[in-house]
Amino acid sequence: MSDRPRPSAWPPLLVAIALEVSATLALRAAEGFTHPLWLILVVVGYSGSLWLLSIVLDRGMPVGVAYGIWSAIGVVLTAVLGTALFGETLGPVQIVGVGVIVVGVLLVELGSHQRKPAEAAS
Repeated sequence: MSDRPRPSAWPPLLVAIALEVSATLALRAAEGFTHPLWLILVVVGYSGSLWLLSIVLDRGMPVGVAYGIWSAIGVVLTAVLGTALFGETLGPVQIVGVGVIVVGVLLVELGSHQRKPAEAAS
């Protein structure tokens, strides 16, 4: 095993999130199959996002944390950008739901950092 530090998992995670959100918005823009060129972005975006997510996991980020951050930020960005780009509405209950997702991911992330010292002691 090499003494070199592992590269950070955050850069590929952030790019994976951007690709996933782009693919989801492109899926909406494709309007079924009426605009098939958008589907190229859908396939490339989702494929690239999953590949980068695998790199994140290989770099040591726990799967629950990585997937939680990936999916939660993706939901928030997709909801906000869907409103801005497609005129979709977010009602008060949906806004609270998005807030709950953000708080949940923060708790998962904080919990993953609290476990590390306990694991090192055992």
